[in-house]
Amino acid sequence: MFSLIARFTLASEAAARGFDALAVELASEVLRSEPGVLTYLCHAVADDPLVRVFYEVYRDREAFEAHQATVHAKRFFAAYEQYASHLHVDILTPLEAGTP
Repeated sequence: MFSLIARFTLASEAAARGFDALAVELASEVLRSEPGVLTYLCHAVADDPLVRVFYEVYRDREAFEAHQATVHAKRFFAAYEQYASHLHVDILTPLEAGTP
């Protein structure tokens, strides 16, 4: 399994509206066409209206790399910077069962 959290800080409320439309389009296409994607969720943050968080879980690293190479992901990556002032990505490592 390969997972990540991407946190976007948006430039303004108008930018948030544009970003949200872009994110919904991306998520719809991902869930429709990428069988290696187990979870792909886009969230607004309740206490911070200019932050969006993506939670992404892929079958494996190869599924993530295949996602990165899709037309819809490339379209998102080419466009999101017009809305976002910052992006932070955390790659997640699952804990093994029984790990304290």
